Amino acid sequence: MFSKRVVKTVKLIIGIGLIILIVGFLVIQFVPVDTSNPAVVSEPKWDSPQTQALAEQACYDCHSNETKWPWYSHIAPVSWVIAREVHRGRRSLNYSEQSAYGENESIETILQGRMPPRQYVLFHPKARLTNADKQALIAGLKKTFGSNVGSGRESGEGREGQGGEDSEGEGN
Repeated sequence: MFSKRVVKTVKLIIGIGLIILIVGFLVIQFVPVDTSNPAVVSEPKWDSPQTQALAEQACYDCHSNETKWPWYSHIAPVSWVIAREVHRGRRSLNYSEQSAYGENESIETILQGRMPPRQYVLFHPKARLTNADKQALIAGLKKTFGSNVGSGRESGEGREGQGGEDSEGEGN
């Protein structure tokens, strides 16, 4: 159907394209990405070890200066996405810097089912919080920071993201 010359030309183009992709992939590995962990300025005075453990389990990789950078966070272009999300998370709430406590927002995002994000939990299943874990974390954050945010909504009934996905994590 196709002449040998056309087939050879297509194979050559595909080969050159693959070489360009591989070289491009190797070159982007040299684009610097900040995966550092700044010094911990301060830590919250947690109300209980359980609250601290839940926060560390589900929040600390993006909301502290104690990020555990997995191996794939050093491979571009994935490294760019992960570093951007960690830096955004630290700007919005950083448990390692006393001046950056955003406990009100964190309680709201947990209540709304937006934290921890689904894409994070996909690669970090230990971060999946059951409904009971979420309620314990919210109660602990309120005690730790003296927040009244979300009062009367702790049951999570009728809230977005409070469906069956949360109960899947019961075995954590």
